[in-house]
Amino acid sequence: MSRIAKIPLSIPAGVEFKLVGKTVHVKGPKGAMQLNVVDAVSVQIEGNEVHVGQKSNNGQTVPMVGTTRVLLGNMVHGVSVGFERGLKLVGVGYRAKVAGKALELSLGFSHPVVYPIPEGITIETPSATDIVIKGFDKQKLGQVAAEIRAFRSPEPYKGKGVRYSDEVVILKETKKK
Repeated sequence: MSRIAKIPLSIPAGVEFKLVGKTVHVKGPKGAMQLNVVDAVSVQIEGNEVHVGQKSNNGQTVPMVGTTRVLLGNMVHGVSVGFERGLKLVGVGYRAKVAGKALELSLGFSHPVVYPIPEGITIETPSATDIVIKGFDKQKLGQVAAEIRAFRSPEPYKGKGVRYSDEVVILKETKKK
């Protein structure tokens, strides 16, 4: 069994954790999520702790136990605290603003890029060049951040584009004659 799966998952106050058949339901103040557990993985709820184990010693069971434990941990953290991801616009004239249920980006194209905000995701723009994406589903949040970044990913010579707030872009040297 993986090392992360050996650590029991503690359930914080205000989070409801239910196991119905092979489906785990997690509900908290930020939202509700569910996960279908693979047959080879066992999930037991004991008080305020959840234990994830394996039913058989199959070769593919071991990675799934660790993956299930991490997914359950992300669900509990998401519905109780939530996740946040920051993006930064680098470039002259690059701006972002939230207009209704859409994010409008000026990224140097002939027209503004309009990105519809998906359900369960909140986008804020504290300044014209900063974007903060918040949500309780870590996978969906990362997907939204990657889609926004893909509109104009950072180029390697000047570093202009949309980048994650903690991303470091290593610039290339220009050609010498």
